[in-house]
Amino acid sequence: MDSSLPYYRPVGREIEIFEKSFENRLPLLLKGPTGTGKSRFVEHMAARLNKPLITVACHEETSSTDLIGRYIIKGAETLWLDGPLTRAVREGTIIYLDEIAEARPDVIVAIHPLTDHRRQLYIDKLGETLQAHPDFMLVASFNPGYQRGFKELKPSTKQRFVAIDFQYPEPEAEREILVNETGIDANTAKKLVRIAGKIRNLNELGLSETVSTRLLVDAAKLIRSGLPKRLSVHAAIVQPLTDEPEIIQALRDLTDLMI
Repeated sequence: MDSSLPYYRPVGREIEIFEKSFENRLPLLLKGPTGTGKSRFVEHMAARLNKPLITVACHEETSSTDLIGRYIIKGAETLWLDGPLTRAVREGTIIYLDEIAEARPDVIVAIHPLTDHRRQLYIDKLGETLQAHPDFMLVASFNPGYQRGFKELKPSTKQRFVAIDFQYPEPEAEREILVNETGIDANTAKKLVRIAGKIRNLNELGLSETVSTRLLVDAAKLIRSGLPKRLSVHAAIVQPLTDEPEIIQALRDLTDLMI
């Protein structure tokens, strides 16, 4: 792999799907739990295709106005300011809407004409309809029910996208990711991956999220920089997972035995 690209370790044929989606002007939906490499994958693919990337982290207050644009007052003038989605449509940029299901419903309404054969964006405040630049690509991600309280996308919306399912990598691939991302030794990487596998199978703890590859990378970075291994695991893996003292103690006892 080109060392100048953001590191990404493929786990299937997702690179080929992305490239063909871009080639055919199709929107792409990345499904899967947090920390499975969705954002890194998009960064890698934008660099691989040599295309600019705009990333928007969606949340419950993200509105269509935030994405499309608004009028602003500058001195004595009232000026229109394009939002990130409008800029991407005009300029031919890849735009990544991370956790799109968390955004307000009007965001989904706004992107619908961009996700079918029309590839258009209607700007109500300007009374203007933009035709997407040939290099424009819409990529979105969402977490389909892995976390309690997460919003779902309607089937009618999901069917507007080509979709890729992201899951946690197989142990061998996850060890390779840790070594390449952090420079940690293979033996420690193996222990961290074993810890992740153990916690991911502890359904009885009722964790709303489990150990992501991202948390493992954070722990490996702490260890690589000289922080003691157990302390690194406590800080980067155990503490982010829960605030319940009893569960924290159970996880600490478990992880201390494994590293």
